Amino acid sequence: MSGSVTGTIFKVSTWGESHGAAVGAVVDGCPSGIPLSEGDFVPDMARRRPGGGGLSTSRAEEDAVEILSGVFEGVTTGTPVSLLIRNADRRSGDYSEIADVYRPGHADYAYDKKYGFRDWRGGGRSSGRETAARVAAGVIAKKILCELGINVTARVVSIGGINADGGTATQLPDDGDSYGGLIECVISGVRAGFGEPVFDKLDALLAKAVMSVGAVKGVEIGAGFKAAEMKGSENNDGFYSENGKILKYTNNSGGILGGISDGSDIIIRCAVKPTPSIPLPQRTVGRDGNERVVEVKGRHDRSIVPRAVAVVEAMAAITLADRIMAGMASRIESIKKFYFTEM
Repeated sequence: MSGSVTGTIFKVSTWGESHGAAVGAVVDGCPSGIPLSEGDFVPDMARRRPGGGGLSTSRAEEDAVEILSGVFEGVTTGTPVSLLIRNADRRSGDYSEIADVYRPGHADYAYDKKYGFRDWRGGGRSSGRETAARVAAGVIAKKILCELGINVTARVVSIGGINADGGTATQLPDDGDSYGGLIECVISGVRAGFGEPVFDKLDALLAKAVMSVGAVKGVEIGAGFKAAEMKGSENNDGFYSENGKILKYTNNSGGILGGISDGSDIIIRCAVKPTPSIPLPQRTVGRDGNERVVEVKGRHDRSIVPRAVAVVEAMAAITLADRIMAGMASRIESIKKFYFTEM
């Protein structure tokens, strides 16, 4: 399977399946000298872990991250950082009844057509369990960005069409169905000038990164789809100068102009689909082509949205860290400054 690696300089690869022994990530291109311990992963892993106000699965994974390489005496060494997250609470038998059935909304059918085989234990590689490895790698990316004064923060905007500020979980009926929602991610502190103007536009890469999260079905930057309803005079962000710094009156660009950061907050919003595993009767077919009705058993989220917040943050941080490292080579002055600095 290709496509499990992202990044040009700061590279992250993830591996593992939902009901395998473990999932994990390898971070290549991580600079040396960054303080890193297994305790650093606890807060973000806890945010992705089940337990979000009655909306998440009862699968009880500790999600403790083990550092296997790339760290010595509490700091990164510049070599690949290998991270391991063991799968402890596996109940593969919950899925035996759907081993030969294509679950609606899942990747079962597509995987079968591509590989002629699929891991039916919770979805295998296509399971949301894979995102635990992304969050772990994102912790390292965020530590790099923090050194540069950059902060990445995501939040739930709404679930099931209900504003998150209104106690979403208590307003959603527990009727066996599931719910999607909206997440917003704000990246502050990014200087102007990072990103590429053609195929590797910063907004394009951020959109790709967030869209690579299995549950995400739509991404917008800044004004996003509302820009289609605006006039140019409304959408354009006017500039002004304050204390020698160029600023904007508005931020419809979402912090990115021409694929390059413009110094404003980078604003990303994404649409997360309802969890496809629901215990309600659904029409489908089996591998034999015969029609049937399936009720998906097992432990599943009523909404993946609260847990996906940490994943969106991680993907945004991983992408931005890589782009900043790549951007350091865009001017000869930067290269010379680095080269002639005593190591």
